[in-house]
Amino acid sequence: MPFGAHETMEVHEILNEKLNLIDHFHLYAQMTQNRQLQNMIDHHLHTAMRSYDQLVAYTHDYSAAPQGQPAPSYGSPMGVNPNQIQYGLRQPAPVAPTMQGTLNDQQILRSMLSCHKSSAKLHMAAALECADPNVRQMLMHGANLCAEQAYEVFMLMNQQGQYQVPTMNDHTAKTFLHTYQPTGQAPNAPMPPQGYMPQ
Repeated sequence: MPFGAHETMEVHEILNEKLNLIDHFHLYAQMTQNRQLQNMIDHHLHTAMRSYDQLVAYTHDYSAAPQGQPAPSYGSPMGVNPNQIQYGLRQPAPVAPTMQGTLNDQQILRSMLSCHKSSAKLHMAAALECADPNVRQMLMHGANLCAEQAYEVFMLMNQQGQYQVPTMNDHTAKTFLHTYQPTGQAPNAPMPPQGYMPQ
C-alpha cells in the first residue's frame, strides 16, 4: 500500500466519521417533517456518500483518483448576500436536552450543523498530515464541502430564528478591529521588502 502510516490512520478516521454522518443523516431524513429540510438532508447525504465512495475507491486502487483535474463541485450556498443574515438576539427560546426517542426538526438541524463543523475540522486536520497529494486534495475538498454545507444549515437556522447571531456595539467593534493597520503604516513599522506593492 503506497500510504504512510500516519495518513493511513487519518484516512481511517475520516472514513469512520463519514460512515457515522451517512448513518445519522439517513435517520434524520426519516424523522424530519419539513420539506425544505428533507431536500437539504437528501443533498448533503448524496454528497457525503459520493465523497466517501471516492476516498474508498482511492484506498482500494491507488490510480482511482481523478488525475490533474479539480474535484467535482457539489453546489455551494456561498452566493449569500450579507444582508440576508439576521443579526442580533430576538428573545432566543431556551433549549435543554429532551432525551426522547425521536428528534424534531430543530434538533436535526443542530445535529447536522455539529456534524458538518466537526467533519470540516477533521478533514482539514487530516489533510495537513497527508503525504499523498491525491488523498490530501480529496480531504481538503471534503473540508471545504463540509464548511459550505455547515453554512447552508446555519442560514436555514438563522432564517428560522433558531441560530441567532449576537452583536456588539458598532463603535466597539470598529475600535477593536481598526487597531490593525496595513503593513508599513503602523508607527515604527519595518519597511516593506524592495518591490512590494500592496494590493
